[in-house]
Amino acid sequence: MNWLDKLERKLGRFAIPNLTVYLLVAYVIGFGIVRLMPEMIVYLTLEPSLILRGQVWRLISWILIPPTTNVISLVFLVLLYYSLGTALERTWGSFRYNVYIFSGLLFTVIAVFLLYAFYFFRYGVEVPLSMVGMIGTNYITMSIFLAFAAIYPDMEVMLYFILPIKMKWMALVYVVLAAFYFIDGSLGERVAIGASLLNFIIFFVSSRNLRRFGPREQVRKARFKRQAAPHMKYANGAKHRCAVCGRTELDDPCLEFRFCSKCNGNYEYCQDHLFTHEHVK
Repeated sequence: MNWLDKLERKLGRFAIPNLTVYLLVAYVIGFGIVRLMPEMIVYLTLEPSLILRGQVWRLISWILIPPTTNVISLVFLVLLYYSLGTALERTWGSFRYNVYIFSGLLFTVIAVFLLYAFYFFRYGVEVPLSMVGMIGTNYITMSIFLAFAAIYPDMEVMLYFILPIKMKWMALVYVVLAAFYFIDGSLGERVAIGASLLNFIIFFVSSRNLRRFGPREQVRKARFKRQAAPHMKYANGAKHRCAVCGRTELDDPCLEFRFCSKCNGNYEYCQDHLFTHEHVK
Protein backbone atom coordinates (compact mmCIF):
# COMPACT_ATOMS: atom_id res chain seq x y z
CA MET A 1 0.00 0.00 0.00
CA ASN A 2 1.50 3.34 -1.03
CA TRP A 3 1.25 6.64 0.80
CA LEU A 4 -1.91 7.68 -1.05
CA ASP A 5 -3.75 4.54 0.06
CA LYS A 6 -2.79 5.18 3.68
CA LEU A 7 -3.77 8.83 3.44
CA GLU A 8 -7.08 7.99 1.84
CA ARG A 9 -7.99 5.62 4.64
CA LYS A 10 -7.53 8.42 7.16
CA LEU A 11 -8.75 11.49 5.26
CA GLY A 12 -10.82 10.11 2.39
CA ARG A 13 -14.10 11.26 3.95
CA PHE A 14 -13.00 14.88 3.57
CA ALA A 15 -12.61 14.68 -0.22
CA ILE A 16 -14.59 17.20 -2.26
CA PRO A 17 -16.63 15.47 -4.98
CA ASN A 18 -16.93 17.12 -8.40
CA LEU A 19 -13.93 19.35 -7.73
CA THR A 20 -13.62 20.11 -11.44
CA VAL A 21 -16.97 21.90 -11.37
CA TYR A 22 -15.82 24.23 -8.59
CA LEU A 23 -12.58 24.96 -10.42
CA LEU A 24 -14.37 25.80 -13.65
CA VAL A 25 -16.93 27.94 -11.82
CA ALA A 26 -13.99 29.90 -10.37
CA TYR A 27 -12.74 30.48 -13.93
CA VAL A 28 -16.13 31.76 -15.03
CA ILE A 29 -16.35 34.09 -12.02
CA GLY A 30 -12.85 35.36 -12.73
CA PHE A 31 -13.75 35.89 -16.37
CA GLY A 32 -16.72 37.99 -15.27
CA ILE A 33 -14.50 40.05 -13.00
CA VAL A 34 -12.02 40.67 -15.83
CA ARG A 35 -14.79 41.81 -18.17
CA LEU A 36 -16.95 43.80 -15.72
CA MET A 37 -14.50 44.98 -13.05
CA PRO A 38 -10.95 44.66 -14.46
CA GLU A 39 -9.53 46.93 -11.75
CA MET A 40 -10.30 44.21 -9.16
CA ILE A 41 -7.70 41.82 -10.63
CA VAL A 42 -4.92 43.59 -8.70
CA TYR A 43 -6.63 42.48 -5.47
CA LEU A 44 -6.72 38.82 -6.51
CA THR A 45 -3.14 38.14 -7.57
CA LEU A 46 -0.74 35.89 -5.72
CA GLU A 47 1.78 38.35 -4.22
CA PRO A 48 3.78 37.14 -1.20
CA SER A 49 4.72 40.64 -0.04
CA LEU A 50 1.07 41.64 0.29
CA ILE A 51 0.08 38.29 1.80
CA LEU A 52 2.70 38.76 4.52
CA ARG A 53 1.17 42.18 5.23
CA GLY A 54 -2.19 40.59 6.02
CA GLN A 55 -3.90 40.15 2.65
CA VAL A 56 -4.21 36.40 3.20
CA TRP A 57 -7.18 36.04 0.83
CA ARG A 58 -4.66 36.16 -2.02
CA LEU A 59 -3.62 32.59 -1.12
CA ILE A 60 -6.97 31.51 -2.61
CA SER A 61 -8.22 34.40 -4.74
CA TRP A 62 -5.54 33.90 -7.43
CA ILE A 63 -7.45 30.76 -8.48
CA LEU A 64 -10.14 33.11 -9.86
CA ILE A 65 -7.75 34.51 -12.47
CA PRO A 66 -9.02 32.83 -15.67
CA PRO A 67 -6.66 31.01 -18.07
CA THR A 68 -8.11 33.02 -20.97
CA THR A 69 -10.00 36.26 -21.45
CA ASN A 70 -11.56 35.19 -24.77
CA VAL A 71 -15.14 34.02 -24.35
CA ILE A 72 -14.97 31.41 -27.14
CA SER A 73 -11.74 29.94 -25.76
CA LEU A 74 -13.30 29.88 -22.29
CA VAL A 75 -16.32 27.92 -23.55
CA PHE A 76 -14.09 25.30 -25.21
CA LEU A 77 -11.88 25.14 -22.11
CA VAL A 78 -14.85 24.60 -19.78
CA LEU A 79 -16.34 21.88 -21.99
CA LEU A 80 -13.00 20.10 -22.46
CA TYR A 81 -11.81 20.18 -18.87
CA TYR A 82 -15.20 19.29 -17.45
CA SER A 83 -15.11 16.03 -19.40
CA LEU A 84 -11.43 15.35 -18.65
CA GLY A 85 -11.65 16.27 -14.98
CA THR A 86 -14.79 14.28 -14.23
CA ALA A 87 -13.40 11.24 -16.10
CA LEU A 88 -10.15 11.51 -14.17
CA GLU A 89 -12.05 11.73 -10.88
CA ARG A 90 -14.09 8.65 -11.75
CA THR A 91 -10.87 6.78 -12.58
CA TRP A 92 -8.89 7.79 -9.48
CA GLY A 93 -11.66 8.48 -7.03
CA SER A 94 -12.48 11.85 -5.46
CA PHE A 95 -9.71 11.73 -2.85
CA ARG A 96 -6.80 11.10 -5.21
CA TYR A 97 -8.12 13.66 -7.64
CA ASN A 98 -8.38 16.19 -4.79
CA VAL A 99 -4.80 15.48 -3.78
CA TYR A 100 -3.60 15.96 -7.36
CA ILE A 101 -5.36 19.33 -7.83
CA PHE A 102 -4.60 20.77 -4.40
CA SER A 103 -0.97 19.68 -4.49
CA GLY A 104 -0.58 21.50 -7.82
CA LEU A 105 -2.03 24.66 -6.29
CA LEU A 106 0.14 24.24 -3.19
CA PHE A 107 3.32 23.75 -5.22
CA THR A 108 2.56 26.95 -7.12
CA VAL A 109 2.12 28.95 -3.90
CA ILE A 110 5.31 27.49 -2.40
CA ALA A 111 7.28 28.22 -5.60
CA VAL A 112 6.13 31.86 -5.61
CA PHE A 113 7.09 32.31 -1.96
CA LEU A 114 10.49 30.73 -2.56
CA LEU A 115 11.05 33.10 -5.46
CA TYR A 116 10.06 36.03 -3.27
CA ALA A 117 12.42 34.85 -0.51
CA PHE A 118 15.28 34.45 -2.99
CA TYR A 119 15.01 38.02 -4.28
CA PHE A 120 14.38 39.48 -0.84
CA PHE A 121 17.31 37.84 0.96
CA ARG A 122 19.76 38.12 -1.92
CA TYR A 123 18.96 41.59 -3.20
CA GLY A 124 17.01 43.07 -0.30
CA VAL A 125 14.05 43.94 -2.53
CA GLU A 126 10.49 42.69 -2.89
CA VAL A 127 9.56 41.24 -6.26
CA PRO A 128 6.88 43.37 -7.96
CA LEU A 129 4.11 41.71 -9.90
CA SER A 130 5.31 43.27 -13.14
CA MET A 131 8.62 41.44 -12.77
CA VAL A 132 7.22 38.04 -11.85
CA GLY A 133 4.25 38.08 -14.21
CA MET A 134 0.64 37.10 -13.61
CA ILE A 135 0.33 33.78 -11.77
CA GLY A 136 -2.80 31.93 -12.82
CA THR A 137 -4.15 28.40 -13.05
CA ASN A 138 -3.32 27.89 -16.73
CA TYR A 139 -0.85 25.14 -15.99
CA ILE A 140 -2.98 23.49 -13.32
CA THR A 141 -5.42 22.69 -16.11
CA MET A 142 -2.47 21.54 -18.19
CA SER A 143 -1.54 19.06 -15.45
CA ILE A 144 -5.11 17.69 -15.62
CA PHE A 145 -4.68 17.19 -19.35
CA LEU A 146 -1.32 15.46 -18.92
CA ALA A 147 -2.69 13.15 -16.23
CA PHE A 148 -5.60 12.14 -18.45
CA ALA A 149 -3.30 11.58 -21.42
CA ALA A 150 -0.99 9.42 -19.28
CA ILE A 151 -3.91 7.16 -18.31
CA TYR A 152 -5.73 7.13 -21.67
CA PRO A 153 -3.01 7.81 -24.28
CA ASP A 154 -4.89 6.24 -27.21
CA MET A 155 -8.27 7.83 -26.56
CA GLU A 156 -9.40 10.08 -29.38
CA VAL A 157 -11.03 13.44 -28.84
CA MET A 158 -12.56 15.80 -31.37
CA LEU A 159 -10.40 18.90 -31.40
CA TYR A 160 -12.80 21.86 -31.66
CA PHE A 161 -15.47 19.22 -32.40
CA ILE A 162 -13.94 18.69 -35.87
CA LEU A 163 -10.51 17.05 -35.91
CA PRO A 164 -10.06 13.60 -34.26
CA ILE A 165 -6.73 13.33 -32.46
CA LYS A 166 -5.29 10.97 -29.86
CA MET A 167 -4.60 12.26 -26.37
CA LYS A 168 -0.91 11.30 -26.45
CA TRP A 169 -0.27 13.57 -29.44
CA MET A 170 -2.12 16.47 -27.86
CA ALA A 171 -0.14 15.93 -24.68
CA LEU A 172 3.08 16.02 -26.69
CA VAL A 173 2.03 19.36 -28.19
CA TYR A 174 1.22 20.63 -24.70
CA VAL A 175 4.67 19.66 -23.42
CA VAL A 176 6.41 21.32 -26.37
CA LEU A 177 4.41 24.53 -25.85
CA ALA A 178 5.11 24.43 -22.11
CA ALA A 179 8.85 24.06 -22.82
CA PHE A 180 8.69 27.02 -25.21
CA TYR A 181 6.87 29.24 -22.69
CA PHE A 182 9.25 28.10 -19.95
CA ILE A 183 12.22 29.29 -22.00
CA ASP A 184 10.67 32.37 -23.57
CA GLY A 185 8.02 33.35 -21.02
CA SER A 186 8.03 35.55 -17.96
CA LEU A 187 9.36 34.52 -14.58
CA GLY A 188 5.80 33.97 -13.39
CA GLU A 189 5.09 31.58 -16.25
CA ARG A 190 8.25 29.63 -15.46
CA VAL A 191 7.19 29.28 -11.83
CA ALA A 192 3.68 28.12 -12.78
CA ILE A 193 4.93 25.66 -15.42
CA GLY A 194 7.60 24.21 -13.12
CA ALA A 195 5.15 23.78 -10.24
CA SER A 196 2.49 22.05 -12.36
CA LEU A 197 4.97 19.69 -14.04
CA LEU A 198 6.61 18.92 -10.70
CA ASN A 199 3.19 18.03 -9.34
CA PHE A 200 2.53 15.71 -12.30
CA ILE A 201 5.89 13.95 -11.94
CA ILE A 202 5.79 13.58 -8.14
CA PHE A 203 2.21 12.34 -8.11
CA PHE A 204 2.71 9.68 -10.76
CA VAL A 205 6.10 8.50 -9.53
CA SER A 206 5.23 8.36 -5.84
CA SER A 207 1.76 6.83 -6.26
CA ARG A 208 2.89 3.90 -8.37
CA ASN A 209 4.50 0.68 -7.29
CA LEU A 210 8.07 1.04 -8.52
CA ARG A 211 9.31 -2.26 -7.09
CA ARG A 212 8.62 -3.93 -10.43
CA PHE A 213 11.51 -1.87 -11.84
CA GLY A 214 13.93 -3.05 -9.15
CA PRO A 215 16.90 -5.35 -9.87
CA ARG A 216 15.37 -8.35 -8.09
CA GLU A 217 12.14 -8.08 -10.04
CA GLN A 218 14.01 -7.74 -13.33
CA VAL A 219 16.07 -10.86 -12.55
CA ARG A 220 12.90 -12.76 -11.66
CA LYS A 221 11.22 -11.74 -14.94
CA ALA A 222 14.29 -12.74 -16.97
CA ARG A 223 14.44 -16.13 -15.24
CA PHE A 224 10.74 -16.73 -15.91
CA LYS A 225 11.14 -15.87 -19.60
CA ARG A 226 14.04 -18.32 -19.93
CA GLN A 227 12.06 -21.07 -18.24
CA ALA A 228 8.89 -20.39 -20.18
CA ALA A 229 10.53 -19.91 -23.58
CA PRO A 230 10.84 -23.64 -24.50
CA HIS A 231 7.17 -24.16 -23.68
CA MET A 232 5.94 -21.15 -25.63
CA LYS A 233 7.15 -22.07 -29.13
CA TYR A 234 4.94 -24.27 -31.27
CA ALA A 235 4.47 -25.09 -34.95
CA ASN A 236 4.00 -22.19 -37.37
CA GLY A 237 5.09 -19.70 -34.71
CA ALA A 238 2.16 -20.23 -32.32
CA LYS A 239 2.75 -19.09 -28.74
CA HIS A 240 -0.19 -20.83 -27.05
CA ARG A 241 -1.44 -24.42 -27.30
CA CYS A 242 -4.06 -26.28 -25.33
CA ALA A 243 -2.62 -29.37 -23.63
CA VAL A 244 -5.93 -31.25 -24.17
CA CYS A 245 -7.17 -30.42 -27.67
CA GLY A 246 -3.92 -29.11 -29.14
CA ARG A 247 -5.52 -25.99 -30.62
CA THR A 248 -3.49 -22.80 -30.84
CA GLU A 249 -4.35 -19.13 -31.35
CA LEU A 250 -3.69 -19.73 -35.06
CA ASP A 251 -6.63 -22.14 -35.24
CA ASP A 252 -9.01 -19.66 -33.65
CA PRO A 253 -7.92 -16.09 -32.77
CA CYS A 254 -10.86 -15.85 -30.32
CA LEU A 255 -9.46 -18.62 -28.13
CA GLU A 256 -8.17 -17.64 -24.69
CA PHE A 257 -5.44 -19.62 -22.94
CA ARG A 258 -4.51 -19.93 -19.28
CA PHE A 259 -1.98 -21.91 -17.26
CA CYS A 260 -3.36 -24.20 -14.57
CA SER A 261 -1.88 -23.58 -11.12
CA LYS A 262 -2.91 -27.02 -9.89
CA CYS A 263 -1.07 -28.96 -12.59
CA ASN A 264 2.49 -30.07 -11.89
CA GLY A 265 4.31 -28.33 -14.74
CA ASN A 266 3.72 -25.66 -17.37
CA TYR A 267 0.43 -26.86 -18.86
CA GLU A 268 -1.69 -24.40 -20.79
CA TYR A 269 -5.37 -24.87 -21.60
CA CYS A 270 -7.94 -23.14 -23.78
CA GLN A 271 -11.11 -21.77 -22.22
CA ASP A 272 -13.01 -24.95 -23.18
CA HIS A 273 -10.71 -27.20 -21.15
CA LEU A 274 -9.36 -24.94 -18.42
CA PHE A 275 -11.93 -26.12 -15.86
CA THR A 276 -12.70 -29.56 -17.29
CA HIS A 277 -9.25 -31.13 -17.71
CA GLU A 278 -7.73 -33.70 -15.38
CA HIS A 279 -4.93 -32.17 -13.33
CA VAL A 280 -1.43 -33.46 -13.98
CA LYS A 281 0.19 -34.67 -10.73
